[in-house]
Amino acid sequence: MTSLMDSLEGVSSEKRESTNPQEEEGKKQQHQQVKRFCSIRYAMAIMIHCCNLIIFTQISSLSIAIVAMVNHTSQSNQSNVSSEGYPGATPDTAVPVYEWSPEIQGLLLSATRYGALISTVPSGYFAGVLGGKKIAGFSMLICSILNLLIPLAADYGLPYLFVIRIVQGLLQGMNFSALSAFWPKWAPPLERTQLSTIGVTLGSFIAILGGGFLCASPGWPSIFYIYGGIGCVYCIIWFSLAYDDPINHPLISDSEKEYITSSMTEQANAPSWSLPFKAMIKTMALWAILVGNVCRFWLISNLTTSLPTLLDNMFDFNFKKNGSLSALPLITSWVSMTLGGYIADFLLSKKILRLITVRKLFTFLGMFFPSLFTVLIPYVDSTTAIVFLILASSMSALCFSGFIINPLDIAPRYASFLMSLETGFMLISGLVSPVITGYFISQDATGWKNVFFLSSAINLLGMVFYLIFGQTNIQDWAREHRITHF
Repeated sequence: MTSLMDSLEGVSSEKRESTNPQEEEGKKQQHQQVKRFCSIRYAMAIMIHCCNLIIFTQISSLSIAIVAMVNHTSQSNQSNVSSEGYPGATPDTAVPVYEWSPEIQGLLLSATRYGALISTVPSGYFAGVLGGKKIAGFSMLICSILNLLIPLAADYGLPYLFVIRIVQGLLQGMNFSALSAFWPKWAPPLERTQLSTIGVTLGSFIAILGGGFLCASPGWPSIFYIYGGIGCVYCIIWFSLAYDDPINHPLISDSEKEYITSSMTEQANAPSWSLPFKAMIKTMALWAILVGNVCRFWLISNLTTSLPTLLDNMFDFNFKKNGSLSALPLITSWVSMTLGGYIADFLLSKKILRLITVRKLFTFLGMFFPSLFTVLIPYVDSTTAIVFLILASSMSALCFSGFIINPLDIAPRYASFLMSLETGFMLISGLVSPVITGYFISQDATGWKNVFFLSSAINLLGMVFYLIFGQTNIQDWAREHRITHF
């Protein structure tokens, strides 16, 4: 172990020496000459995050709307009971309600992940070849139009609604992959983290918070009409002002263009796409990351996707309170993720802890305490349960400073591929967990208790697996010398 830690320190010191001398002075001068916040690259970052936010808002809308869409008083195993004239409409809002079983609700909530699982990796390839602007723009436009059709599809029948949700998932995967293609061209290495870490959590926050109020007054169909309409309007802005790279942007200054392009020359080492699959499969450090992602996302999927239904079933909250409380963990998670990144960087920059220690520390904090809080939820009152839910979601975000970014440590040359692999494994977990949750809560009154126990146990399993097998040293198959022989 001591020799391993010494080698890790040697590698990290070599990296520091290679980047410190004259290049740091040049970068500081360029940072002084080129403004950050009043710059085209920051304007592009805002546009990218807005596109990401809109897509995720549309995908997340059903999580809160389904509470108002389902007739809980006469719930049965029938797939859909809706007819012309809306016989199940509530008297205060005059909107339709449906008799969907918990299993059907779980399938509807997870349907988008089936599509995203198929499209994420191929879309990343095509975005690299064709550019991200068109793929992101057209996927957002089609997804927005489909969002407008969800109330009509729900009234026509479940098959139509399932098709729309799956296609929206395909478009979501395309959009996310296309947007990721912008960062290597627009975000300088020293600004890449701060430019690329916002959209998804805030999209869910807005969808659930706003959805709670919309369910209460105009009715649940307004959620899909408003968010779909915003997406259609934003497509006009996107196609008018977004550009694939700074070289072709008509409004960027010469100094900013030079700053961005010169900073990218340091990243000229393109990864080899003849991937060493056999070596990857044999690497336990990689499996530690993938297993950790599957187990963590199982818990997070239940805390976020199923939270509105949980608050309605267990605590009988109204739409406004449901939406507000369901949205609160998302914003606190974003704060926790941001603070965790700063603390992790501080511990590393001050040499207080080694890299492997930081990764495992934040993994432990981000998985042990959420599991503990989740197990305790069934045994406390409603107020304390809400506090535990918020704490569990918030602390889980600390994993972004742990194993989630670990691919950058063990295989920087293949980090983009490994991170897409992470996403694929998370989506598989997200597909299974809502279905299992729907099965448990349909059984008896202790269904949610079983959901919490299972989710906590799986989350702890991922934590233990990573603490045992997680590494931060660059793997042999990812080293530079393997590529130079070709």
